[in-house]
Amino acid sequence: MAAVRPVRSSLRILRLLPQVVSQRCHRHQWTEPAHVFDFSTPLTSVQWRGFRSSQVASGQVLQFKLSDIGEGIMEVTVKEWYVKEGDRVSQFDSICEVQSDKASVTITSRYDGVIRKLYYDIESIAHVGSPLVDIETDRELEGAPEEDVVETPAVSHEQPLQEIKGQKTQATPAVRRLAIENNIKLSEIVGTGKDSRILKEDILNFIAKQTGAILPYEVQKTPAPAVSTTDTPSKEKKPVMAPPAIPRPIFTGKDRTEPLNGFQKVMVKTMSAALKIPHFGYCDEVDLTELVRLRSELKGLAESRGIKLSYMPFFIKGASLGLLQFPVLNASVDEGCQNITHKASHNIGLAMDTPQGLLVPNVKSVQSLSVFDIAVELNRLQALGSAGQLGTADLTGGTFTLSNIGSIGGTYAKPVILPPEVAIGALGKIQVLPRFTSRDDVEKAYIMNVSWSADHRVIDGATMCRFSNLWRSYLENPAAMVLDLK
Repeated sequence: MAAVRPVRSSLRILRLLPQVVSQRCHRHQWTEPAHVFDFSTPLTSVQWRGFRSSQVASGQVLQFKLSDIGEGIMEVTVKEWYVKEGDRVSQFDSICEVQSDKASVTITSRYDGVIRKLYYDIESIAHVGSPLVDIETDRELEGAPEEDVVETPAVSHEQPLQEIKGQKTQATPAVRRLAIENNIKLSEIVGTGKDSRILKEDILNFIAKQTGAILPYEVQKTPAPAVSTTDTPSKEKKPVMAPPAIPRPIFTGKDRTEPLNGFQKVMVKTMSAALKIPHFGYCDEVDLTELVRLRSELKGLAESRGIKLSYMPFFIKGASLGLLQFPVLNASVDEGCQNITHKASHNIGLAMDTPQGLLVPNVKSVQSLSVFDIAVELNRLQALGSAGQLGTADLTGGTFTLSNIGSIGGTYAKPVILPPEVAIGALGKIQVLPRFTSRDDVEKAYIMNVSWSADHRVIDGATMCRFSNLWRSYLENPAAMVLDLK
């Protein structure tokens, strides 16, 4: 009995083999003999010929290659995968995002199928022309496989030909996307571009034909091709019409280089030295209503003497009276800021815009001059500045500076100190603004803003503030200057 059991087991295997082979024949394609099975027992000897098998592909496995992104880019970094092996994708589904040194680009699929292999990990370098993924398509594709689609908002890249209903359709990804969004088949459109390429205008003309939309002039001037209306899209979206491009004029100007002149070189040297000074800024506003009234009364008298009377002589004289109370502002420091020299004479400079550039002539010994004397000196300096004839004596020796930037425009400024001086003021334009009186009435007022800069190494904020308040009081009440005039 012990010898019979192996024989029965062998016979049982022989009975099952045809069923196994029959089942595998439905799933495999037999190609060639591989080996022979020999089942021998004391009672029987059976030979069974086996065959090697190969899987029958339901479609074609294609290498999805990275196409040319443009702008000379030869490699990109894979930043994110939107699919994994085994995922099913459709046309225009996002495959991955890659990044070059210029932009991020989303790679989309042109095929329906299953992802079989990812060639790169995240942050890996992919080269143009190399495969990104393997896609097993649902059916065998005729002809050469197409390249992948690259979509980016900045650059459009032309793609190879596409077989649609027996016709070769040429279009850029942007045009294809526009067709997909509006449920339009490219095979229904006749391209008007080179080699029958379908252009954006062809898509828009087709949509206009279907919806009756009015196209911009740039689109209307391209004749609309005859189209078929048999397959009317069930849902259509009106495209966003971009305004027509404006032709740019041809510019033929050329750059020119010229050396700095003498005054400009001096300004470069002075401003470079000023950068070493820690500037303290202080701003305030001055009500010039009373001064405006006083000047209007004296203007005719000054003109009868041949002198133009502006507000500047009052500003300069008020500053000189303030410097008598705060002499530290009328001082200078040495280059190493080890010594400070208090100047006896008030040589107040006036920043002047001349054909040669910014010049700062100064009125000498203002503390000894009347308002009319200052007006006479200013008329002389302004005439010389306009003629470009200011001399060295007029441009040197200044101890304090005012800049009347308001004569050109503006309210506040950040004036730059002229070394070795320690303070400067910038005067804004005079504005007519409403202001409350002591009786809570609103009246018209003439307001001017002033901006001060001081060398914070030797002048503190409180000193600058007190000087500004005193100077403002002289201008808001010009009669007060009479008490301090010498």
